[in-house]
Amino acid sequence: MENLLKTLKSKYEKLLLGGGLSKIEKHKEKGKTTAWERVIYLLDDDSPYIEIGSFAGDGMYEEHGGCPNGGVVVVMGYVKNRLCIIVSNDATVKAGAWFPITGKKNIRAQEIAMENHLPIIYLVDSAGVYLPMQDEIFPDKEHFGRIFRNNAKISAMGIPQISAIMGSCVAGGAYLPIMSDYALIVEGTGSVFLAGSYLVKSSIGEVIDNETLGGATTHCEISGVTDNKYPDDNSCLDAIKNIVDKFGKTDKNQFSRITSKSPEFPAIYIYKNLPEDRLKPYNMLEILKAIVDRDSLEEYKKDYGKTLICALARIDGWAVGIVANQREMVKAKKPGNATEMQMGGVIYSDSADKAARFIMNCNQQKIPLVFFQDVTGFMVGSRSEHGGIIKDGAKMVNAMSNSVVPKFTFVVGNSYGAGNYAMCGKAYDPRLIYAWPTAQMAVMSGASAGKTLLQIQEAALKAKGISLSEEEKKELLSKIEQQYNQQLSPYYAAARLWVDGVIDPKDTRKIISMGIEAANQNPTMDRYNVGVIQV
Repeated sequence: MENLLKTLKSKYEKLLLGGGLSKIEKHKEKGKTTAWERVIYLLDDDSPYIEIGSFAGDGMYEEHGGCPNGGVVVVMGYVKNRLCIIVSNDATVKAGAWFPITGKKNIRAQEIAMENHLPIIYLVDSAGVYLPMQDEIFPDKEHFGRIFRNNAKISAMGIPQISAIMGSCVAGGAYLPIMSDYALIVEGTGSVFLAGSYLVKSSIGEVIDNETLGGATTHCEISGVTDNKYPDDNSCLDAIKNIVDKFGKTDKNQFSRITSKSPEFPAIYIYKNLPEDRLKPYNMLEILKAIVDRDSLEEYKKDYGKTLICALARIDGWAVGIVANQREMVKAKKPGNATEMQMGGVIYSDSADKAARFIMNCNQQKIPLVFFQDVTGFMVGSRSEHGGIIKDGAKMVNAMSNSVVPKFTFVVGNSYGAGNYAMCGKAYDPRLIYAWPTAQMAVMSGASAGKTLLQIQEAALKAKGISLSEEEKKELLSKIEQQYNQQLSPYYAAARLWVDGVIDPKDTRKIISMGIEAANQNPTMDRYNVGVIQV
């Protein structure tokens, strides 16, 4: 774990450099602060915050020079004691241009603001769509245009939006700040227009400079497009703080919270007890004791369906319902005093049945759900199929999919196949989803996938009359596994926003606590209805 955390720290420190030191120097020569400096200046001193979408774009677009952190910083944190989402373009990465992953990350930020009714602050400094990849960011439903649709929807929901134009704001991107409730602009560096001076000249022959075309003076004194202008970044950010400070209070859902207690064990206990070998068993209950408040854990049906732990607990004082994969081998009693050994990390019919009932209970009682994934999938084979594993798995997926209480997911270890789905993977709308450095996500493990793909390729070659020697099989298997294992990495998942980031396990409590606090800002909750349950 220590080695994995060193890798995490090293990779994260590189992210903070954005497009690199030379780009940061050029950025500052213009009198501008960096994307992160703007965020930190806005946030209340010594207050906790969560980064969303860290490692977005990691290892992607290398033929285009890369897009570290998706070219945009997204944070959930406190501004004037009000929990907000902050979106800060990083102009040191391709002048803040939007790659496909940039659009996906911005939409994720808006989605979190909408789900939780959180004010959203846009710190705009972007050259617009990255033209060489326009076909992957411009036209589709979840592409660039979705941002402005969301601006309109957020406004209709009564959620405050504040924009600060702190650099370029070009073409379609110009609508983002102007569709916000407040549009501020920095003199000398901020500019907003549908077409820059070069495009204006080529389109209609008019010769004009960018400042006259769409600078702070133009839009604050002539067009009225922006509200107020400010001499520098910090004075503009101070104005944002002053605006947020005046927001009225919101109704809250009042999820149960009492005084927080420290966990029974410190976070280092996780590092010592979570094995590096993903096949090695361990007791998930012991890991949970380093996350939940001391003496708060109350198991549900602890002697039944034992490969899934279902428990009520408190985390930083908040009441939660926990669904976690047990990784130890367990004994399950069967009719006639028979027993069977069940493999840890596998979901059996009895555990799926238990989890479905527990999830329904939590929804009835307005208790947020937290999933800890270390799952290899549902049990297979004739015995399970005849016992109705698909029916019981469908029951669990149904109960979880229709859940109306906030859901939070942490990928602790394996996250394979339908197990990812049943344990509230990204497709099932967790409010936040993070991976530990030990996580692996895929349809199946590298070893299983390698053998399956080898068999498929062998059969295809055999049909052509080609037989492989044992040495050739070994070489092909190694190649398949190597490629597949790269895709298992938590950073591969984080790069594509399948998870909101890779975190040190010690940050799990903070993320859950702030996540429930955010969810508590939304006073609306639908009635729980699971539809037809498979019995």
